[in-house]
Amino acid sequence: MIFSLGIGLILLLSCTGKPGSGSSGDQALSSEQMVQRGNYLVTTMGCADCHSPKRMGERGPEIIAELNLSGYPADRPLRQIAADALKNGWVLFEPDLTAAAGPWGVSFAANITSDQSGIGNWTEEGFIRAMREGKFKGIEGSRMLLPPMPWENFAKLTDEDIRAIYAYLKTTKPVYNVVPAAIPPGENR
Repeated sequence: MIFSLGIGLILLLSCTGKPGSGSSGDQALSSEQMVQRGNYLVTTMGCADCHSPKRMGERGPEIIAELNLSGYPADRPLRQIAADALKNGWVLFEPDLTAAAGPWGVSFAANITSDQSGIGNWTEEGFIRAMREGKFKGIEGSRMLLPPMPWENFAKLTDEDIRAIYAYLKTTKPVYNVVPAAIPPGENR
């Protein structure tokens, strides 16, 4: 009886770790495995859905391969935003999902390639802060990431998964693209 109680207590205590802090496995992943895991996570979580410019093809929006994960194109003019729709509670998206307009103003998907205009000069610590705390560019004291970036969901990933995503993004083809700054509500460009 005491032995069973002791085993039960050990099992219970081993399950009470801080959410998101654990590892998904017993052994640390090699650098190559981390990059592979990150590629898997970025692909399955749909990061390219918003962070990659697209063109219309026969099956709808198709990622422009050479611009993969480079965010809203800096040289693209912003389309006219239907102010009446926003006043009526609508959220509007650019056809390729790289920009969104809503009560927060207009937000642009970030460049998350390895280029210096993307996350090339980010530290792992800053990347984790962006994913866990929703801080713009992972900078302490910066503004919050704007919708539709679902950082609150990503905050629930394990540390190992966030590190794997970072490791993968640091290996992506660098694409120079300085994404426009967010536009506050009521301002036009």
